[in-house]
Amino acid sequence: MDIRTQKLAKLIIKYSVFVKHEEKVVISGSTEAEEFIRALYEEVIKAGGHPILKLTLLGLNYCFYKHAKKHQVEKFPDDFDYTVKSSHKYIGIDTDTNTRELTNCDSEKIATRSKITHSIREHITNSKPLMHRVTVGFPCQALAQEAEMSLNEYEDFVFNACLQDWGKLGKLMDNILKRFKKNSDVWLIGEGVDLKMKVHGVKAVADKGEENMPGGEIFMAPVRDSLNGFIKFDYPSVRDGKEVTDIELVFKDGKVIGAKASKNLDYLKKMLALDKNASFVGELGIGCNPQIKKYTNNLLFDEKIGGTIHLALGAAYKENGGGNDSALHWDIVKSMKKGQIIVDGKVIQEKGVWKI
Repeated sequence: MDIRTQKLAKLIIKYSVFVKHEEKVVISGSTEAEEFIRALYEEVIKAGGHPILKLTLLGLNYCFYKHAKKHQVEKFPDDFDYTVKSSHKYIGIDTDTNTRELTNCDSEKIATRSKITHSIREHITNSKPLMHRVTVGFPCQALAQEAEMSLNEYEDFVFNACLQDWGKLGKLMDNILKRFKKNSDVWLIGEGVDLKMKVHGVKAVADKGEENMPGGEIFMAPVRDSLNGFIKFDYPSVRDGKEVTDIELVFKDGKVIGAKASKNLDYLKKMLALDKNASFVGELGIGCNPQIKKYTNNLLFDEKIGGTIHLALGAAYKENGGGNDSALHWDIVKSMKKGQIIVDGKVIQEKGVWKI
């Protein structure tokens, strides 16, 4: 086993979710992360906790969405719901064998299933008291290919992004976070964007590797009806195996009133119509991880790129102040290397460089 795999497992158990004696810990992952799952299992045992495994096999998602009938798509997973709600910690491992596996599957089935299982995701991310969870990246062949790297290169990329001094980076992020703590007015202005909003700044959060690993973003919830303007996203976004490119959105009083894309526009529109709140924005995030400098087509990493922002269509996290409930939470990333982030009339970032 790569020693970095063991170090990452220790970091997750001792830092990200700080497993305690007698706690039940769900470890959810697929066979590409077998050695990492084994390392996490061992660390949970050493911490005195009780590991609960949820394993996914290659091709099962495709099988389900290709062949499942209406009654199967709409069946609520009671057993998994009980497992999650009776557990204390949740670790989701982000790997893949085929990032385009669901490209030709019925998007209606996928959207319906998302609505059915929404309450479980809601509990994992927004339960009271909050269930401590982390989504962690682990290197695998399919994601290395998406990133246009060899597997060895991708392993170095992932471990460098995760295994860093989170205390030091956290202090830098806290300094940035202070600029948003006055329920701030935010203006994103530059090439491909002119968008104003008000945010629940007092509830803005710095992710220092405690909710995602790698961490490295400031995220907050916009006031639901406050967005006005437009934004064109530089990077493609892959969701449910469908790549949507050149996304352009126009907002009025918080709602998307115009949407364009050069590829899979129908899918974009379908997601915007998923429910009554899917066409509003639940999150503004700002990338802060100094070790992530390249777009990899993997949101867990790409939303942390320094000099980027991302908007999430749909649900707002309750820890951020909420204000928008939806079965959708779709993060889309934009470079601000040719723009400014202005908070309460002051430029705090210009061309991707912090001015604080």
